[in-house]
Amino acid sequence: MYLLLMGILALALKYLEIGPVAAWSWWVVLSPFALAVAWWAWADASGYTKQREIDKMAKRKQERIDKQRIAMGMLSAKKRK
Repeated sequence: MYLLLMGILALALKYLEIGPVAAWSWWVVLSPFALAVAWWAWADASGYTKQREIDKMAKRKQERIDKQRIAMGMLSAKKRK
């Protein structure tokens, strides 16, 4: 996401001819977009994206379980937080 934001910022600065970015080559300005595509391809191919989603769901599930145990008085004061 950061690469995409950097690319949009560089593209806007190049288009509006602001600062030193106006003198840069278009290859340099557009390279963050290529890097973002490469990152997304790697993240999807390696399972990184899927693993982060699984971890997020597991954390939400454990928080629900802990909340229910606290409500029933089954979780000790140490484990509450």
